[in-house]
Amino acid sequence: MLKDNVETFLGCDTSYEESRIVLFGAPFDSTTSFRPGTRFASRTMRAESYGLETYSPYLDLDMEETRVFDGGDLELCFGDTARALGQIEDFARNLLADGKKPFMIGGEHLVTLPVVRALAERYEDLHIVHFDAHTDLRDDYLGAKLSHATVMRRAWDILGDGRIHQFGIRSGERAEFLWAKEHTHLQRFDFTGLEWSLSELMGKPVYLTLDLDVLDPSGFPGTGTPEPGGVSFLDLLRALRKTLRLDRIVGCDMVELSPHYDASGASTAVALKLLREMLLAWEEPAIRGAEMV
Repeated sequence: MLKDNVETFLGCDTSYEESRIVLFGAPFDSTTSFRPGTRFASRTMRAESYGLETYSPYLDLDMEETRVFDGGDLELCFGDTARALGQIEDFARNLLADGKKPFMIGGEHLVTLPVVRALAERYEDLHIVHFDAHTDLRDDYLGAKLSHATVMRRAWDILGDGRIHQFGIRSGERAEFLWAKEHTHLQRFDFTGLEWSLSELMGKPVYLTLDLDVLDPSGFPGTGTPEPGGVSFLDLLRALRKTLRLDRIVGCDMVELSPHYDASGASTAVALKLLREMLLAWEEPAIRGAEMV
């Protein structure tokens, strides 16, 4: 007798009840300012994840040791940005109520905002670590307050000064860079100062948001807003591992993969390998602890 085929990300087949982390897709790109297509990222990544091994030689850990549930892709409203964001926020809030940690695959970067809203309700001193090519600090984009170009400004509306830590930034309006000097911790071009920020964040709840266009487009062309001068895969991998060693990572996301802009599939493979390494690094304390019992 054939059984129903339910496709999950490779190694993310723990039951919801037993899981610590819930992975889910937010296929939304309605405010994309240049080239759309990120709505297809989670679907493509899920399908192509079976070209990747579950074992990480970087960490000597295996996805089969994790407790990650793949919740699939949310069915989001098209044509009504506020309603779509509300659907993501409700889903994230339900996960938190069940004691789960959210890991979201976008979608454009605006999908970060509703998860931050849900987390800020639970953690009064929430901080954000933000890896990106772009500042995302405009107050509006062509008159719209809700845009992937305004997402960190809207997060600041919730969190206030000094609680957004930005790295790899190499694109934005001059006004955004000037505004950041007064309101966020912004590092241009690379991860200089990351260790200092992480030392300041120990013991505090932290949300990690990764915009994949922080990578140089020569190695990651599959994004809607490619920005030359980015970081390398290994530099990003090291920065992610350092960040995920923080003791209170309360949520993560990965956004802005547009698979069809890289017909080779290499950009999707890069995103998948980063996803594997992020999940394993986040789960590492629980796995190592279990090994010691």
